[in-house]
Amino acid sequence: MDTARLIEPVGLVHGPAADAAVKTGVALPLAGGITAFTLVRLVEGDRISNLIPVERIPGGWQAELDRITARPSDAGLPSGPLVMGILNVTPDSFSDGGRYVDPAIAVAHAEKLIRDGARILDIGAESTRPGSAPVSVEEEWARLRPLLLQMSRRGACISVDTRNARTMEAALDAGASLINDVTALAHDPEALPLLASRTCPVALMHMRGTPETMGSLTTYGDVAIDVVRELGDRMTAAEKVGISRDRMIVDPGIGFAKTTEQNAELIRRLPLFANLGCRVLLGASRKRMIGALAGVSEAVSRDPGTIASSLPGLALCDTILRVHDCAGMTQAMRVWEGIFSPA
Repeated sequence: MDTARLIEPVGLVHGPAADAAVKTGVALPLAGGITAFTLVRLVEGDRISNLIPVERIPGGWQAELDRITARPSDAGLPSGPLVMGILNVTPDSFSDGGRYVDPAIAVAHAEKLIRDGARILDIGAESTRPGSAPVSVEEEWARLRPLLLQMSRRGACISVDTRNARTMEAALDAGASLINDVTALAHDPEALPLLASRTCPVALMHMRGTPETMGSLTTYGDVAIDVVRELGDRMTAAEKVGISRDRMIVDPGIGFAKTTEQNAELIRRLPLFANLGCRVLLGASRKRMIGALAGVSEAVSRDPGTIASSLPGLALCDTILRVHDCAGMTQAMRVWEGIFSPA
């Protein structure tokens, strides 16, 4: 998709105040939700304007304005903000590696995540933490298969976190509902044509390089604008092979080829992702950024910081919050909705 021209919404207003501001003409709805914006920056190529009140946006920007104010497709998933529970059946993931390699323990934890409020389970069998090495497709599928089969029989909505086309195909055939690729379908050349032949939702995450190299690829002009544009390029590649935009979900890739400061800036500027016209998946759970900002070295102790870094995603409509602690995130999300949703 064309991202040469972007509108960055600023000056957010939530809930009933947002509705009132829209009615009086001093604000516009953000992604068709309960948040509105009163100011914008216009981005054209490398040029970024000063702040402009919404009532003074030039008429030539109507197409871009229509995109950021419209509600995105639900991508075939339940509407409204959703909690996605993380379950890694790996020996080496950064937070829970080795805890759920036993299928019986993994199934018990999956059921707990659902009881705690997860509407989607995101199952991964290959660690993509910084510096991690790849595993074979055969090993990845051997780890995934027992849990996936058990939970699909229970009717769970399952996302499979993989960058390998053969794993995607086997997972979808076994009952997975969603494919979540940290490389935005760039790693495996067979992934794009495979998913073009299916109808499932597809999550495209921003990452540069590989888990082994991404730490050296953190140079950006403007991190938020660059990430939006690079994701837009991946959306274009998907559309060209026949994956419709209404099936796509976009993920800014917190912690992947970004520094702590860049991750924080992406979260501050999440409304910019409305330019992509897709549902957003935000995965900040227990990331190194939280440890750096809060001074917490152990990943499992970063759930309060996870909530704080995830709630800004609710400014956008129907955001999917990918977390380890589903009970805490579900409670926080319900409180946020109770405070800001119109009566």
